[in-house]
Amino acid sequence: MQPITVIFIGPQGSGKGTQIERLDKVIAEVDPLRRVVDIQTGRRFRALAARQETFAEKKVARGLVTGELQPDFLTHILWGQAMLTQLDAKSHLFIDGFPRTVIQAKVLEEALVFFERENVHIINLDTPEDIVRRRMQGRAREDDTVDSIETRLRWYREDTLPVLDYYRARADTFVHDINGTDSIEGVHQQILKALNISQ
Repeated sequence: MQPITVIFIGPQGSGKGTQIERLDKVIAEVDPLRRVVDIQTGRRFRALAARQETFAEKKVARGLVTGELQPDFLTHILWGQAMLTQLDAKSHLFIDGFPRTVIQAKVLEEALVFFERENVHIINLDTPEDIVRRRMQGRAREDDTVDSIETRLRWYREDTLPVLDYYRARADTFVHDINGTDSIEGVHQQILKALNISQ
């Protein structure tokens, strides 16, 4: 099996984290000698916010509560550090939480070239807003307030959906539109089929 690069795109509450965990387990079974580097910036931002020891960590925490997009430079630092310390050309790479804007996608381009990542797969978890709204309201995370959920849905529509258009036009890139309203197992099977992975 050749190393794969998979970028997960979808609104918060579309199940990206759950699907990455399931895909990670499958890859570990079918390709046990190759590492999977899983970079999820949302998890990294929440870890910063939990500490709240520095000025930056306190600002990150406030941003999570309001649902606003974190600044590009912080996003780039977090995934950049993760790639520098973990990634090589032979590892599988899973990305969640970025790029959330076309600007971020263009910065990521440099990293994809540097780390010799060739074919890129985009898993677009296409999930209606009413469904992800209900999921976020029911998962009991402190930053899932009514206002922050609506703010995140708005910036997803305005800033992240254009990223899909960017990748549809990119060479050597495969955008897989996945029905996010399916069951967890159903979505998982859609992803395996899209990536041509058999268990």
